[in-house]
Amino acid sequence: MKESDYDQLTEVAGHTLLWVAREALRAEVENGPFAAAEIPCELERPGGAFVTLKREGQLRGCIGTLESTVPLWRTVEQAARQAATIDYRFDPVQPDELARIRIEVSVISPLERIPEPKDPSSIRLGRDGLCIRYKQRSGVLLPQVAADREWSADEFLEHVCLKAGLKPDCWQRPEADLFRFSAEVFDERSTDVEY
Repeated sequence: MKESDYDQLTEVAGHTLLWVAREALRAEVENGPFAAAEIPCELERPGGAFVTLKREGQLRGCIGTLESTVPLWRTVEQAARQAATIDYRFDPVQPDELARIRIEVSVISPLERIPEPKDPSSIRLGRDGLCIRYKQRSGVLLPQVAADREWSADEFLEHVCLKAGLKPDCWQRPEADLFRFSAEVFDERSTDVEY
């Protein structure tokens, strides 16, 4: 499936994903039940997604998957729970933090391989996310990371390598698989809906 074949989600579906992420975060942190909700049909299809948690504008956790065989809303539920508890960069989220955390859900398009020779000028900053796979290592950076940090395409490529624990120029190796993807982003800050 090419990115152009990927259907954008409706506003209702986006709000539902934010609700699912918020409810999963609350349930995980408070060790309580996950409340049932009416899920739009479009969220029953499998799909990759990342959930980003921010507290007072600073990253507090981010976990997800590029591809999934479970319904998209379940992917978001699992990612929200994991972002709150197992992102190795942070301590688990505590109940007293919940009101200060803002959630961003990034729904991932199918991966598109960047062919040889890999050309940094082909990367659309702010629109493309990157994934590198080399030997047993892999790294992913969402599209908004390059835009937020005002990186050049070369810096973006170097940082996705570093995220994978590789040398910054590893993306240039012919045996390194480099992929691009887009993300449809839903953010609690950009909506007037209360979660």
